[in-house]
Amino acid sequence: MNYKISVMKKMILIPLLAGLILTGCKNNETGTIKISLTDAPFPAEWVSAANVTIDQIEIRNSGASDTSKYVVLSEEVQSFNLLDLANGVTASLVDLEIPVGNYDLIRLRVSAANVVMTDGTVYTLTIPSGSTSGIKVFVNPDIEVAGGATAELLLDFDVSKSFTVQGKETSLSDIKGFHFKPVLRVANLSTTGRITGTVLQANTTGYPGVTVSVIAGDSVLTSAISDIEGKYTILGIPVGTYNLTAEAPNVVTVTVTGVTVVAGNKTDQDIQF
Repeated sequence: MNYKISVMKKMILIPLLAGLILTGCKNNETGTIKISLTDAPFPAEWVSAANVTIDQIEIRNSGASDTSKYVVLSEEVQSFNLLDLANGVTASLVDLEIPVGNYDLIRLRVSAANVVMTDGTVYTLTIPSGSTSGIKVFVNPDIEVAGGATAELLLDFDVSKSFTVQGKETSLSDIKGFHFKPVLRVANLSTTGRITGTVLQANTTGYPGVTVSVIAGDSVLTSAISDIEGKYTILGIPVGTYNLTAEAPNVVTVTVTGVTVVAGNKTDQDIQF
């Protein structure tokens, strides 16, 4: 089995994970910005925590000169267990005013990361360029911060793709560590929507632990894992019509076709096994 970690999302950058929210402004030259983080689902029976520490967050103004492109949003040291940021849960990162303008990139500096196993073993991970130049997450198209307006970004930290296992994955004792290569997705929440619903067994009973994925073309856009009541929430999905797949261990996969997502709205979609 190729054991990956897959997470769904309210995070630092995250659940990120992350929502970038402009909540108001005192004049037409600045606006208040909030960043939240979300996470994509991680169906790992032997992992109890996937922790990251972020000590700097910047955003790039695409129209500014080279010397003033980056605006520092936070230099606070913040730590998150990404596994806590699932099914629409988010964690707040920053709340401050920034100049109006168009912004096309968020840069996060990760200073530490580790994975904690269910037996208490801790694997400290090597950080790639994220500890020096920072992890770059491009915003395409640019997000506009306008005086008196509200803008939102969601940063989705995909745990399943960011943490990959070293060693065999047949048992806890066969796992020798993890490679860390951060994978994040960004969504403009003003132009995206969400899908929420319940995975059901026998028409009435909630089905926990089911991986629900949004399929765009031939690939998985993002996913979530149903909770103890069978409920799931997937944030930051671009406008369009998608298929959903629901995968439960040792059970035939269920596919739901033609699920439509509308900007700024919630699509309710239950799934029946």
